[in-house]
Amino acid sequence: MTRIKFCGLRTLDDIAAANQLLPEYVGFVFAPKSKRCVTVDTAEKLRASLSKKIQAVGVFVNENFQTVGELLNAGIIDAAQLHGDETEDYIRSLRTVTDKPIIKAFRVDRLADTSADFVLIDAGAGDGRTFDWRLLTNFKREFFLAGGLTVDNVAEAIEFLQPFAVDVSSGIETDGRKDFDKMNAFANVVRKRKPGRHG
Repeated sequence: MTRIKFCGLRTLDDIAAANQLLPEYVGFVFAPKSKRCVTVDTAEKLRASLSKKIQAVGVFVNENFQTVGELLNAGIIDAAQLHGDETEDYIRSLRTVTDKPIIKAFRVDRLADTSADFVLIDAGAGDGRTFDWRLLTNFKREFFLAGGLTVDNVAEAIEFLQPFAVDVSSGIETDGRKDFDKMNAFANVVRKRKPGRHG
């Protein structure tokens, strides 16, 4: 079954929704330029309320590897998603300070070999755009699929590509905030089960 990652969670209400819907992953964004960026203190509070059944992923853009390692080793996040220009040397350096999983994000037009544990493929820099999924039909590694996913297209994406996981952020938001109904509908489509109830 395709796994689910709800990315860009910022509030305790977001965490409560995730705890009810139980995606395999949630993402905390630590990139300062992102409108979904959270501080370490906020991430720590969110993590404390997060179900132990859900893995927390920290999203970073060209962050110092020691800072990433500290967050991983402190248990604030379970995995690091590298969304910048991080090189193989960077990944090797990060592995000297932690043994936690590493996800390397690539734009679909800039795919490259990587020693990261997982690959995430996006249209751009997390800007919610879709891309031509046919570009990945011969891609050999398991991957997280991101980029413009919504309740309206995620079933088609899964059927076409069979990704390891689907990663959604703007597609489960209304007016820039996470929307439980959209999160619920997205999860239900991925899992092909009857809708849940809020509360």
